[in-house]
Amino acid sequence: MARTACVDIRALPLQLLLREHPDWAGYPAVVVDVDKPQGVIQWSNSAALEMRILPGMRYAAALSINGDLRGAAIEEHAVQVARDEILETLWCFSPRVEPFEKEAGIFWLDASGLGYLFPSLQEWCDQMGRDLRGQGYRSVIAVGYSRFGSYAAAKASTTHVVLTSPAQERTRMRHVRIDRLGIDPQVRDTLNQLGIETLGEFGALRVEDVRVRLGAEAAEIHALLHESWEVLQPREIRDPVESELTFEWPERNAQRLLAAVVQLLPDILAQLKHYHESLDTLEIRLFQDDRTTETELIEPAEATMDVDVILRLVRLRFEALALRAGVERILLIGHGIEYGEGQLDLFTMRNWDARTINDVFARLRAELGNDAVVSGATNAGHLPEAQYAFARMETLRLPKSPEITMPGIVRRIYVPARELPGCERRDPDGWLIAGVSEGPVEEVIGPQLISGGWWLKEITRAYYFVRTRRGRWLWIYHDDRRKRWYLQGEAL
Repeated sequence: MARTACVDIRALPLQLLLREHPDWAGYPAVVVDVDKPQGVIQWSNSAALEMRILPGMRYAAALSINGDLRGAAIEEHAVQVARDEILETLWCFSPRVEPFEKEAGIFWLDASGLGYLFPSLQEWCDQMGRDLRGQGYRSVIAVGYSRFGSYAAAKASTTHVVLTSPAQERTRMRHVRIDRLGIDPQVRDTLNQLGIETLGEFGALRVEDVRVRLGAEAAEIHALLHESWEVLQPREIRDPVESELTFEWPERNAQRLLAAVVQLLPDILAQLKHYHESLDTLEIRLFQDDRTTETELIEPAEATMDVDVILRLVRLRFEALALRAGVERILLIGHGIEYGEGQLDLFTMRNWDARTINDVFARLRAELGNDAVVSGATNAGHLPEAQYAFARMETLRLPKSPEITMPGIVRRIYVPARELPGCERRDPDGWLIAGVSEGPVEEVIGPQLISGGWWLKEITRAYYFVRTRRGRWLWIYHDDRRKRWYLQGEAL
């Protein structure tokens, strides 16, 4: 029978924060989203938890409970680097490892077929825990028969655990306390007020009540208690990208060595781009004719794909390079990390003037074509898909509308509209307008009628907003002439 393991790096951001501040040992400490009094606590250490300083509280409120509280924010980049480091370690114990994107520090591993490498799964867990501890990470590992079962067992344990049967996993899972899971603090507090403390009590609630009263996140956890969730989506194992050059004669000149780096670097960056990564560390190995190797590490201040930034650092390093012999071969090894969200900063920058932005747009048009930069414009169309269009934008037009205090719902519009499977609203299994996987429709708003176009081809549509059991809000309409349902868009 297939076995699944869950590795829980307990409160990974908190561990990273305490590693940066070793003088905080013995004090209550928390990780906040922003280092301000109104920041929200994300993680609390054991000393803080004993004082009822819980995730979800405001930092100022926690300081009023204990003035010795220590707290700070942790950069997302630091967490991502740590996750990549942990992933490299876990690949030594299983070729199939899946990081949990919604909770830092959670990893699932395929634990099947390891009997030829380790005496037992318990020994496998112990060795893995020792390797992680050697890197400075405290962990708890649980081996079970399902992803959620092993996850719940790891959260509820203080030591590594190997479950011996699916029945034992189900029994153990029912007794796991809700507050052990990485669940939204508001949902946790609501369940606590209702007297629901364990997963068994939570699983006994009706699906409809959970979604309506507790929201989509609680409904997702509730569904995991009753549905299969076994297929791992492992992260691809691959070595760092490499590129090398062999010289005809041993080379000592720093400028010619720098020229070799200039020649090899585009290949390194192209390989990283293929994997949607930025260069985090560039390792330069110089193999000399006296059979020795010099290794230089180039570490930009942040992961980048900017050739000029990288070469500037390489040039500074090579100016101080003292070689004992000639270099026969040069090898570049690029270590990358996934792209961050820095590109989204474009929408929050306030210090860019119109001239600078127009210059950027001109470069984009020169490289990608004149239609690469467009702006949305409204049209006097009758149907929703005809009420807007994208026109070529030559110069930036600064907005003059007042600041919006209440954000609107972002909708994805499908052009053309997507045809939906035919089904009846009064079907015994519910209105499965989006298919069985999305579940029946649980809420309907509408109709809003659109009728016109008699001068060409008369069109009559009835538009609805519907919410499926999975929580998706769909914007659909019924075409009276075609007698079919279509998906016009959905809320994001």
